[in-house]
Amino acid sequence: MVSDLDKVFNRQISAQKKSAIREVLKLTQRPEIISFAGGLPSPESFPVEHLRKIVCEIFDSEDASLALQYGTTEGDQRLRELLVERYRKQGLDIGTGNLIITTASQQALDLLPKIFIDPGDKIICGLPSYLGGISAFGFYGAQMEGVKLDKYGMRSDLLEDKLKKMKAFGEKPKFIYTIPDFQNPAGITMPESRRQEIIDIAHKHDVLIVEDSPYRELRFEGSAQKMIYAMDNTGHVISLGTFSKILAPGFRIGWVIAHEKIIDKLVTAKQTADLCTSPFVQKIAARYLETGIFDNHLEKIKNLYREKRDIMLTALKEYMPDGVSWTEPDGGLFLFLTLPDYMDAGELFMQAIEEKVAFVLGSVFHCDGSGRNTMRLNFSFASKDMNVEGIKRLANAIRKNIK
Repeated sequence: MVSDLDKVFNRQISAQKKSAIREVLKLTQRPEIISFAGGLPSPESFPVEHLRKIVCEIFDSEDASLALQYGTTEGDQRLRELLVERYRKQGLDIGTGNLIITTASQQALDLLPKIFIDPGDKIICGLPSYLGGISAFGFYGAQMEGVKLDKYGMRSDLLEDKLKKMKAFGEKPKFIYTIPDFQNPAGITMPESRRQEIIDIAHKHDVLIVEDSPYRELRFEGSAQKMIYAMDNTGHVISLGTFSKILAPGFRIGWVIAHEKIIDKLVTAKQTADLCTSPFVQKIAARYLETGIFDNHLEKIKNLYREKRDIMLTALKEYMPDGVSWTEPDGGLFLFLTLPDYMDAGELFMQAIEEKVAFVLGSVFHCDGSGRNTMRLNFSFASKDMNVEGIKRLANAIRKNIK
């Protein structure tokens, strides 16, 4: 080992911290701890037998050699066609030239700053926002400007004020990052009226919007809101999707939908990262969509998660002390819990571990370090009984700190 290894690492990796969520997950591997920390789909949701059959069919077909060979950087043509077909039904005016397959949506979040961000460039994100996005943007030197959320998502009035102030200083953000459906971590959904306000502001200030939509198809109740991309259709919006939450996270398949000029740059950036996403798993995913099994299985997942969400919400109402509040999502995997102002979730965390329950600190989702009295809870992974028991344990830890 060289003696000055720390000096050999570049500034970006030296400054980067490990994912707070991944580090928490290590701590919660002890079997006695009920973890609400990860964003993990339930293993019950994985269509193991269907996928087993499809894998055998692929190996028995002429696609076998193609599945085991290198693929194109843009992605499997059939998979892209099927995804485009699904999105066109949702009102997106796109073709396969507008879609690139990525190694899950986290790679997309890494590729976007790779093509857009120079150190010191600014972007706008919600307070709170997905930690994986914040980390990826920060790694490339982006400075993040936070805009608070209300029950309808990113506040358009504060966004307008932020952009006006930036313009007065001769600044312009590279993009606005938003998660409109069942937002991670808050669990809230942006209504179409607010989406239109965000679009109008982006047009006025000539700024791109990145619409991160990994949970969109996990709606348990209420009406689906139009995608921001569909409401815009002018090239101002970049949309991200993934199979991680609706098929299997182990597949590591995601995608980006954008103007062809942006897709072209993403192809170049991806070629330096992995050349191509696994052709094998892309063939499986394409065949899975073709069979028609996907939509039926998706309904089963939604029913499962609806029940788990309802169980957690009922437990929160029954066991949480006064002064604690939480969001009630219409879908997705998470809800966001807010403690009294005087409490610090960071100080509470080890007490919760002693009670054998874990959560993720809400502050890690705030680019400005705020949100110290908040936490994110995942309801999809733990069993129904463990959801109730975990909330009991968490309530006990919180109650000990109530004034």
